[in-house]
Amino acid sequence: MLRGLWRIHSLLSKHACHQETREIRQLITLAIETSCDDTSVAVLETAHGDDTSENQKAAGLYFHEKVTADNAQFRGVHPIIALESHNKQLAPLIAKALHTLPSPDHGSLSISIRSESGWIEKKKPDFISVTRGPGMLSSLNTGLNTAKGLAIAWQVPLVGVNHMQAHALTPRLVNALESRNNERLSPEFPFLTLLVSGGHTMLVHSKALTHHTILANTVDVAIGDCIDKMARHILPAGVVEKSGEIMYGRLLEQFAFPNGPLDHVYLASRTRAEDLARKPSIWGWAFTPPLSRTRSGSRSKDMAFSFAGLGSAIERICHRNETAMTLDERRDVAREALRVAFEHLASRVLMALQQLNQADTADTQKIGTLVVSGGVASNRFLRTVLRSFLDIRGYAHIRLIFPPTSLCTDNAAMIAWTGTEMYRAGYESDLSCGALRKWSIDPIAEDGGILGVDGGKMK
Repeated sequence: MLRGLWRIHSLLSKHACHQETREIRQLITLAIETSCDDTSVAVLETAHGDDTSENQKAAGLYFHEKVTADNAQFRGVHPIIALESHNKQLAPLIAKALHTLPSPDHGSLSISIRSESGWIEKKKPDFISVTRGPGMLSSLNTGLNTAKGLAIAWQVPLVGVNHMQAHALTPRLVNALESRNNERLSPEFPFLTLLVSGGHTMLVHSKALTHHTILANTVDVAIGDCIDKMARHILPAGVVEKSGEIMYGRLLEQFAFPNGPLDHVYLASRTRAEDLARKPSIWGWAFTPPLSRTRSGSRSKDMAFSFAGLGSAIERICHRNETAMTLDERRDVAREALRVAFEHLASRVLMALQQLNQADTADTQKIGTLVVSGGVASNRFLRTVLRSFLDIRGYAHIRLIFPPTSLCTDNAAMIAWTGTEMYRAGYESDLSCGALRKWSIDPIAEDGGILGVDGGKMK
């Protein structure tokens, strides 16, 4: 029996499900993302079936826009400000998106929308995709309730999407947007996913569409949150305030490496012992790598992430030398802090690959891709560190995939794609489904993972 309320309600066999999937040729979904402070809407069309044009792209975005709440005065996300922004921005974005829908073709259903010249017919979306969780409940409910209204009004299915699953599947969206319909989607399962953002830091073994095993998670703060705090202490006075931004990772990267990758003078160490060693600077300070400072060294082997200690160390160094700290020293602090943080990420990737190789199963031997997604994935120095670690430690064959910067952060395009993959696989959501503040992607988690929560069904 399927967990939660996922159920079969129209097909009687696996063969029938396969046949129905093949009969679906073109699918259009309107997608909504409101999990935090970004209000985003997308319209995605995907091609499917052997008789579609050989040169046709596997997917195409008719519309994709995002508006971020102005939280600058709070130096972080304020739930009420985020909610007010969703209420203000979501409806206009949807209205704008409807005008980008294609005209109905022969035999397709249509909806009427108002234009300056009168009412016009547009092709009706086949289903609505919406972020159901995890995230801030008030923000999630704004998008979810709007999506339910559209599903009822248009009499189309609803697909509630796991936000973290969508980040993991983003490279498949990118591949579909660039590839022809008759090509296999890449990356194929299984692959590793490193999700790094302001709210999450986890390493995931993505085995299948709905099966993502969490190999490592943060025990304290997320790396994105740590980087934001680093920036507040390291950046010269006034830089943060003048930027008008609330997430400071980009500012810190630009300060640390003003010439971009040309400043990335970096080579990964060859041994774990070198990874754990403190590297004193010319200024007299040094950072201790996370989870390394124990007599036995046992914590250095934990499959976990920790960034709170690094953030505290940076605060102590910067406050101790605040008045005398030169611009050059601040830049060195920034570079060294990012190096230690990213090497910590890389060390757990290597440990996971080693453990999976030791398992020596047919499934683990297929892993040839590491997907890095989430807001921190846009950091180019992270790419340098990960690539160097993999190459030097014997994993040069592992392909690194970073989505475009616009798709690294929260967006509705990834929700549209994940909703489409779920819908094609036979999954829908009940109109009774609720928003979920916490929602794991791991099937062995307490909530049962993606399919373990109430409110789903199979078509």
